[in-house]
Amino acid sequence: MAAKKKAKKKVKAAKKAAAKTKKTAKRAAKKAVRKPARKAARKAKKKAPARKAAPKKAAKAGATSKKSKAPARKKKQVKGEGDYEATRAFDRDQANFVKQNKARIPDMGKAAETALDGPEGDALRAAEATAAARSRDTF
Repeated sequence: MAAKKKAKKKVKAAKKAAAKTKKTAKRAAKKAVRKPARKAARKAKKKAPARKAAPKKAAKAGATSKKSKAPARKKKQVKGEGDYEATRAFDRDQANFVKQNKARIPDMGKAAETALDGPEGDALRAAEATAAARSRDTF
């Protein structure tokens, strides 16, 4: 019985060793495939950059060139949910206003509050309601 167990262990050990060598052989084969590709990539990096084209000769005075420049293209305005350029301009203007009036903003708020409580308060509230009626956002 003991001899059979020892024989089984030896067979298992041999199978493991064979599987291990098989795996290492596969890894080595993969590395061998990868290495030339890596070397080629390194060589490509080491190559000198492409040379710039020689500058064009200036045209003689009075001579007109055959090619005329096409008019510059206008940037497309993306519209729909919003105009991106207008949004950037608005954000830029708001940031500039805050930067320039940082110290005065609290006083402006207090002045607006007193104006609402004063005699022109009704006119200001009516103007606010008119503006809110035209607004897309309803609060």
